[in-house]
Amino acid sequence: MRDFTGQTIIVTGAAGNLGTAIAETLARLGANLALADMREEPLKEIADRIGGDPLIVAGADVRSRDGATRIAQESHARFGRVDGLANTVGTFKTANVIDGAAEDWSFLMDLNALSALRLSEAVLPVMTAQGYGRIVHVAAGAGARSFAGASVYAASKAAVLRITEAISEENKTSGITANCIMPGTIDTPQNRAAMPDADFSIWIQPTQIAAVVAFLLSREAGAVTGAAVPIAGRQ
Repeated sequence: MRDFTGQTIIVTGAAGNLGTAIAETLARLGANLALADMREEPLKEIADRIGGDPLIVAGADVRSRDGATRIAQESHARFGRVDGLANTVGTFKTANVIDGAAEDWSFLMDLNALSALRLSEAVLPVMTAQGYGRIVHVAAGAGARSFAGASVYAASKAAVLRITEAISEENKTSGITANCIMPGTIDTPQNRAAMPDADFSIWIQPTQIAAVVAFLLSREAGAVTGAAVPIAGRQ
């Protein structure tokens, strides 16, 4: 079993389904956790459930330099280092081009891609000084190939892929890796409500994704960088 004892991992979007699963997985593996989300109450509930006295950082807008920097600085001040970033911040929205997809450009690009850029910018100085770091972002299969209605969403996830690749290239001699994952449809209450007639049995469980993220955050994954890892199961 992997051991994250003594390592500090920031989980952004920690109050979401995937963020919560990642936090729970890393807590079981002994990590010091910094849990960040806009909402404080869900973070407190997660902290009570997983134990270990994680740092809670609520209300930091990760689309801004100040918000992302606040998360990195408070994590470093509390634990003395930042070993990993598991960034699950993002959203999904579709519209056909003819129906005004361009109106969603700023919203989706900022929340899906700019957040990844800002958070990476915030943690990289600490990781560089340490000579060690792991960065994992959440992209999507649509970032590699779009589908009807997903022009802007796919563009924002493609941006996450390119940002991750650039971070990897820029830090190959710094002991820092950067990777992203491309999940299939995740089995969440929200997705079940939105697609009630789907075959839920082939959807990916958040815990399955969390296990892959934990590997990419681990010391054992030092040879993996610049990768976009599909997690689609039987989809």
